[in-house]
Amino acid sequence: MTASIDKIAWICLREGRLLCARSKGKEIYYLPGGKREPGESDADTLQREIEEELSVRIKPETVLFMGTFEAKAHGKTEGTMVKMACYSAEYEGKLTAASEIEELAWLTYEDRVKVSAAAQMVFDRLHEQGLLI
Repeated sequence: MTASIDKIAWICLREGRLLCARSKGKEIYYLPGGKREPGESDADTLQREIEEELSVRIKPETVLFMGTFEAKAHGKTEGTMVKMACYSAEYEGKLTAASEIEELAWLTYEDRVKVSAAAQMVFDRLHEQGLLI
């Protein structure tokens, strides 16, 4: 049986670069976001996780679905997959690493090798669309 991780992720682009986060003690970057809590909608999860991890408030009226991506989960047991529903949204506040996040970075397509397999799929899509330099 294949295990699956249900994740909500934030696509935040600035000047052709994508915001990524690295957790404490990890080498690989991920898209900010996290797992849904029971009864939460995608938008609720996005708002909660981004506020916890990045200290900013997502503007709920700007949340826009960007796609779902599925790949092998990085650092998990063989056969574990991650299904990542991605959303763009505007935010208020100053981006600041919080909670388990050690570092924030604005990555380009050249940095694709530094991110998880699911995030690589997002990088590919955004690059094809001309949104990621």
